Amino acid sequence: MENKIKRIDIKEFREKGYLQELNRRFLHPLGLALEIVVNDDGTEILGGIWDYREEKEGIYYDISNSDSERKIKFNKNKSFIDNELETRCQYRKEILGFGIELID
Repeated sequence: MENKIKRIDIKEFREKGYLQELNRRFLHPLGLALEIVVNDDGTEILGGIWDYREEKEGIYYDISNSDSERKIKFNKNKSFIDNELETRCQYRKEILGFGIELID
């Protein structure tokens, strides 16, 4: 039996906050951003990686100057991802002995 790779729907990846937190926590400080393009028919695809590595401050969302609706959405996404990471790392520690795999 062949192992088929499972994939998350791009729209779900964006809506649940995975894109936001991947960008905010990892890519933006490096001056990079993963882009999702929403097509006219509503389908969503990965668009590419923005590259602003020459900017010392990297990329940022400017959340502090956002309206309350945007702040609420960002906080909801952050909380969801925080919870996912905590839960999954706990299981991984029990099963594998680590949450995030170490590189020796």
